[in-house]
Amino acid sequence: MPEAAARLGWLPAGKTAAVCFSIDDVHPGTSRDPYEAGGDLTQGALGRMLQLQRRHPELKLTLCVTPDWRLKSLVPDTLLWRRIPWLRDRVHWTRLHRPGHFRLDRHPQLVSCLNALERCEVVLHGLTHAHRGPRFAVEFQDESVDECTAAVERGLAIFGAARIEFVRGYVPPAWNAPGALIAALGRCGFRFLCSARDLKTGVARDALTAMSGLCGVSLIYPQFVGEHRLVHMSCNFQATSPIERAMAILELGGVLHIKAHIFKAGGGHVMLDGLDDDYCGYLDQVFGEIKRRFGERVWWPHLSEVAERVRQAA
Repeated sequence: MPEAAARLGWLPAGKTAAVCFSIDDVHPGTSRDPYEAGGDLTQGALGRMLQLQRRHPELKLTLCVTPDWRLKSLVPDTLLWRRIPWLRDRVHWTRLHRPGHFRLDRHPQLVSCLNALERCEVVLHGLTHAHRGPRFAVEFQDESVDECTAAVERGLAIFGAARIEFVRGYVPPAWNAPGALIAALGRCGFRFLCSARDLKTGVARDALTAMSGLCGVSLIYPQFVGEHRLVHMSCNFQATSPIERAMAILELGGVLHIKAHIFKAGGGHVMLDGLDDDYCGYLDQVFGEIKRRFGERVWWPHLSEVAERVRQAA
């Protein structure tokens, strides 16, 4: 088991497991854009999220917000230069919005809406969610610690200019957090990180992630990563996961970390875990079964609350 995997001491008295829910890719895109990602406010995807919360008042949400979203298309284009070895890693493979088009501080209505939401917290989700080369949505790849620090600080500056309320957590685009980014987050005073998604590895006490993002971290328990000891929590459940996977995680006293993307389809791509009516309907069933089987033994915290409990227990 990795060092400092926190199984004991972080749960509140009387609680035996936790349920967390985070939603990626929130930004000012509206239904007039290739995809609506929060810009229609409570009339769009955020409204669907609020309906889910009204049906389940214990549910808290972590919204992963990109400060200056750039991706217009979510599929690669077909230009010839993609086949040129030297050039292919130095150009963008997909269409982008101009810099600043979706910069959060230029969209005060969305900021006001997010600040007014109850039982919701906001964390940084990259800076632009874009990168040159074939992995065009994986923002952090081979950048240095200084380059990662600059990107994180730029995101913080935009959040500050927008006056959005947020907590010091980070969810990197496409879950990818190389060592340089983890070091940069420590430099910038972050408290927790979610950089592993694994929907395939079997649930067990000693199960380690082996899918997207960080590999070799605990699948179901929070643990420390990096020199600055950020609390890491893996994503282990989404729309395509069977309900018994959720029950198995809770039976072992872990964090059931459910993931969704704010939009279902757009930019030429369909998200398997997009927060549409079908996914919300499935989550209704999952949450109902959790409450039936576990009752008051389950804790429904923000990711930041888990992180702080782990840090206090260490």
